[in-house]
Amino acid sequence: MDKIIKTIAEELNIKTLQVENTIKLIDEGNTIPFIARYRKEVTGGLSDEILRELGERLNYLRNLEQRKEEVIKSIEEQGKLTDEILQAVAIAKTLAEVEDIYRPYKQKKKTRATVAKAKGLEPLAQIIIEQIERNPIEEIAKEYINIDKLSEEDKKNKDKVVNTAQEAIQGALDILAEDISDNPKYRKEIKRQCYREAVIETKASKEEEKSNYEMYYDYQEAIKYIPSHRILAINRGEKEEFLKVKIQKPEEKILAYIERDIIKGNTQFTEMLKETILDSFKRLIEPSIEREMRSDLTEKAEEKAIKVFGQNSKQLLLGAPIKGKTVMGFDPAYRTGCKIAVIDETGKVLDYTTVYPTEPQNDVEGAKKELLKLIEKDKIDMIAIGNGTASRESEMFVAEMIKEASRQVHYVIVSEAGASVYSASKLATEEYPDINVSIRGAISIARRLQDPLAELVKIDPKAIGVGQYQHDVNQKKLSESLTGVVEDSVNKVGVDVNTATPSLLSYVSGINNTIAKNIVKYRDENGKLKNRKQLLKVPKLGKVAFEQCAGFLRILDGDNPLEITAVHPESYEATEKLLANLGFDKKDLTNKEKLEELRKQLKIVKIEQMAKELDLGEMTLTDIIEELSKPGRDPREDMPKPILRSDVLKLEDLKEGMVLSGTVRNVIDFGAFIDIGVKHDGLVHISEMSEKFVKNPSEIVSVGDIVKVKVIKIDKERQKVGLSMKV
Repeated sequence: MDKIIKTIAEELNIKTLQVENTIKLIDEGNTIPFIARYRKEVTGGLSDEILRELGERLNYLRNLEQRKEEVIKSIEEQGKLTDEILQAVAIAKTLAEVEDIYRPYKQKKKTRATVAKAKGLEPLAQIIIEQIERNPIEEIAKEYINIDKLSEEDKKNKDKVVNTAQEAIQGALDILAEDISDNPKYRKEIKRQCYREAVIETKASKEEEKSNYEMYYDYQEAIKYIPSHRILAINRGEKEEFLKVKIQKPEEKILAYIERDIIKGNTQFTEMLKETILDSFKRLIEPSIEREMRSDLTEKAEEKAIKVFGQNSKQLLLGAPIKGKTVMGFDPAYRTGCKIAVIDETGKVLDYTTVYPTEPQNDVEGAKKELLKLIEKDKIDMIAIGNGTASRESEMFVAEMIKEASRQVHYVIVSEAGASVYSASKLATEEYPDINVSIRGAISIARRLQDPLAELVKIDPKAIGVGQYQHDVNQKKLSESLTGVVEDSVNKVGVDVNTATPSLLSYVSGINNTIAKNIVKYRDENGKLKNRKQLLKVPKLGKVAFEQCAGFLRILDGDNPLEITAVHPESYEATEKLLANLGFDKKDLTNKEKLEELRKQLKIVKIEQMAKELDLGEMTLTDIIEELSKPGRDPREDMPKPILRSDVLKLEDLKEGMVLSGTVRNVIDFGAFIDIGVKHDGLVHISEMSEKFVKNPSEIVSVGDIVKVKVIKIDKERQKVGLSMKV
């Protein structure tokens, strides 16, 4: 365990005590959001991102140690365990290294070498590899001809018969070829050379066929430089049978390295050993090393893609809510018509309809009349337009229509990714049993503007769609990573226990689906919860779950004003003491004038001195002060608000050099896609993000950011816009 702690501490550049304490907390069943928020003193203030990384590495390294034990036990049972093997296994840092050490001792299926061993040719192989000059090898090999020594029954089995000296020599060389390919020292060095010098080469499978992979039809790039998005693009091109992929390895260097280690001077064995080394490399080593390298490159590329996808999703989930507005959700379409749903400021559905302003009906006048009537009747403030099919045509229609409205109305383009998945889900059916599946998408789009987090948690995180190649990566790992991202986002914001849906509650630390449903049922049967303690009356929500979830659940008009904050019940006593020391009471949190005075006092608290007085950690005290300064504050209020539009831009309106405001829709390895209000999002390439060198686009922008961009390239034929942030 000490070794695991030391490894993680070095990798994450944190103290061993932080790792040790965190592992203890994880093993005790504490969730990452709980540890990140309420155990800062124990972990030394590690963030949720680092804690999740620590958890993943802990899992991997524990699996690695378990595998090492299994391998040692298996080799020991075969009576082949040596101090050298023990040492090699002990210092192995990856599962791949352990498997390479175990390779020679694995039970093999029938191979040329296993057949040769069954014929008793191992001693002959030993003579050849030792290269001891005695008699000509052909003479020695004759001793292994066994055709006359076998029973009539055994003679019928070709796998047992050695007819000639040449057959015996070939069998012995087959054994050596397999031994060479199984040698962990050679495999380690070959991989090292390949990662340093190998080149990935791609060719077109079908000559000159048009596809998205044309840049890879005759392409080469050094393995050590190739970025993850290109690996995933090449993999997809190969899967779709547009590309053939090969890794060109430094073959001459590899062969020379093995020959130097095996061949002892110039003997009768030299040429046959050279040929055996070549055979071992071509037939056994190269195919498996290529598979391992491709797998390794893919795994690393997937890790990067999953990380980018997680970062983008987090930004989308933490998008600023638009509160206190009546919103019209506009789900664009062509033939089937645009679905419309109106929801009030609490999310309640007021009206819904379908209009046909787009192709093929083009009933612009009829649609305009119906929607203007709804704007007047329901006092609509905003229109949320989904960004999918027919979005721009719908935007043009809406921009014209609101000019005639009797009240000021703005519109916003909203990501509709996953809305159709939600519409047809069991959850949507439970929420809106009497509303047609097609209208549910428009409700979801409207609600996403009001509260992105509460709405997006209803959808499988993979369907949110802000990443690269999310359908190509390991789906289990993606799912685990995104579930973690959603958990961190929900717990960062906090949840109103009296209004939250089961889907939102189920992401709260310590609460599973069953407990989430039980909370809602308890609420329905007993009315609103008045204090956090009441949660202990909810079936299946015991003391452990209460400790994990209580601080993240808010009670906005209950018995205790502290419960509109993230202050944990375990700190209530200390918090009340703090307030009393400053001449205040918890009731003052709901009094505007008193709160203003309290804020001034909190700013001048001497943290170190007060922490000792209250017997609290300094980090915990700092968090409590922050919560008391802004009770009930939503951290998403600091996020950029969506751009409100009242007119539409066309591609034809753009001119090079034009400076516009846009919303970051997606951040990828090579740049970011920005919605500037034309039909297709423009691309800011990584080279156009800053005057300085940018290693990673996510260092510069996040999904949802509002940025100023300059138009630098317009490709009308391909409907593409190049943008620059060097404004």
